[in-house]
Amino acid sequence: MSALQYTVADSATMLRRNMKHMIRYPSMTLLLMGMPVILLLLFVYVFGETMGAGLGGVSGGRTEYANYVVPGVLLIGVAGSAQGTAIAVAMDMTEGIVARFRTMAIARASVLTGHVLGAVIQTMLALVVVMAVALLVGFRPSAGPLEWLGATGMLVLVALALTWVSVALGMAAKTVESASNLPMPMILLPFLGSGFVPTDSMPTAFRWFAEYQPFTPVMETVRGLLMGTPVGNAWLLAIAWCVALSAAGYLWARSLYNRKSLR
Repeated sequence: MSALQYTVADSATMLRRNMKHMIRYPSMTLLLMGMPVILLLLFVYVFGETMGAGLGGVSGGRTEYANYVVPGVLLIGVAGSAQGTAIAVAMDMTEGIVARFRTMAIARASVLTGHVLGAVIQTMLALVVVMAVALLVGFRPSAGPLEWLGATGMLVLVALALTWVSVALGMAAKTVESASNLPMPMILLPFLGSGFVPTDSMPTAFRWFAEYQPFTPVMETVRGLLMGTPVGNAWLLAIAWCVALSAAGYLWARSLYNRKSLR
């Protein structure tokens, strides 16, 4: 077998390890599914009638707000999964399993790759549950098959980007407790974008930040694909942010992994 084939085979083994861990300890997966679902129900049924009053002209209200808020809740789900990944990586780094892997003849990259692939799969499973609940509470997308495929691809890209960043954060954390706190800014960013209210309703300083932070073009792209609203160049900005965050997270995580592996 070539070096690439060994890396792929070892990465598949590490992916199976993470999937088995996810099945045997389902509490984290349930938490990742539950948090965005609770937020969705809260925003639609508690705040929806008021916050949706300015959306869709005279037809605004809870139904219109359900159509507006779902992309933001999906991004909350992606960011929440990043926190779980940081915790899992920090546990591996502090409990000695990575030191055990270093004594084995396995590809060094496979440990991180297994974490990333497992986390992206876990994130997409959580988003399927969130979308099912969204449809039950009144979300009515107008997308065709190609638009659904595009929105799914966009969510996979942002999940991959945030997962690489969270892997690096998990490796940089000195304890598991600190690893659970480091991704908090990523969880808060969707609230400070166009996910829950239009940016033109915000004060000038917040509006500027909301329009230029990474999650806003992602949410606008997903909303445009699912609901048929104008996307403009948001899709291009969203892909650029995802590629940049993926590259930065990967390089940072690889650097930390190599440095800690030499100790």
